[in-house]
Amino acid sequence: MPTSTVENYLKAIWSFQESLGRNELVSVGAVAEKLSVAPGTATTMMNQMKKQGLVVYVPRRGVRLNDEGARAALKVLRRHRLVETFLVEVMKLDWAEVHEDAEVLEHVVSDRLLDRMDEMLDHPTYDPHGAPIPGPDGQMVVDGAAVLADCGVGEYVVKSVCEDEPSFLQWLSGQRLLPGTRFLLTERDLQAGMLVLDVEGATELVRISLPSARFLRVVTA
Repeated sequence: MPTSTVENYLKAIWSFQESLGRNELVSVGAVAEKLSVAPGTATTMMNQMKKQGLVVYVPRRGVRLNDEGARAALKVLRRHRLVETFLVEVMKLDWAEVHEDAEVLEHVVSDRLLDRMDEMLDHPTYDPHGAPIPGPDGQMVVDGAAVLADCGVGEYVVKSVCEDEPSFLQWLSGQRLLPGTRFLLTERDLQAGMLVLDVEGATELVRISLPSARFLRVVTA
């Protein structure tokens, strides 16, 4: 079983491959930055994970998960997202505050306890942030969501939020921009770097910066 450190690397590489493509090499420097470690530390870990049969590592070019690494990463994601769902749905914690707790618990929760959580939650397919939860077989729902920052004027539904910073999640809550919320993208103000949204249930128009809009994934309403 991978150590907690290796699991964090697996999850980080997976997150980059989700946006770049499953077969694309990920910059080791980007992985190091995401995990707040020195590039040399990340490089050493890449060599170790290659020996463990978890990654394809090409020095000075990048790294990607192989089939074994992808399966291991999905197991970590399943634990993390089920734990987050349990903390929100059962423990009644705020969705903006559960990420750090889940980061710790994902490495220590047993398979037996995780299965019990899954059963109590009636086998959810999405976590509180709208991210799909991998099944026990490693399969995961593909929702076809797009990045809000890349979308044109039109009507959409928030599918997921790809950012764990509590202050940002609390701001989204205040703007009613939660998974499942419908809104109309009324204007793309590229000079100001802003999108203007008419959010269902909100009393005023919401302005969100393009960088922040990259953290929201949406589907056409």
